[in-house]
Amino acid sequence: MTRNKITRIVVWVLRITAAIILLQTLFFKFTAHPDSVYIFSTLNIEPWGRVGTGILELVAAILLLWPRYAFWGAITGVGVMVGAIFSHLFILGINVNNDGGVLFTLALAVFLSCIILVLLERKVLPEYIPYLERFKFFKA
Repeated sequence: MTRNKITRIVVWVLRITAAIILLQTLFFKFTAHPDSVYIFSTLNIEPWGRVGTGILELVAAILLLWPRYAFWGAITGVGVMVGAIFSHLFILGINVNNDGGVLFTLALAVFLSCIILVLLERKVLPEYIPYLERFKFFKA
């Protein structure tokens, strides 16, 4: 197997992993599951924060699965997960409602997947910001 093919497989595994995690949490956000309501009430952003976050996660998941826009889905995923991770670390705690840290672990998994995707897909950025063509980092 060539390096290029392995990279493509890794990229798709990361995209699918992040998208599945993002999509499976939508059910809890959009149906106002008590755990989700508790989390966003604790953050003082219930219900708009819960619904808004759900919409951002849905957009990120769709973009991740659409190869042309996967880079932007990964950027969106990183942004949403930074908020989730910071919320866990500074307000909610790792273990929320005795979940054993599952939500925090899922947020870390999506964050790491999206960060790796951003690094692997960074070569598309100069298409949108031509100035970046000057930098070797974006040509790799």
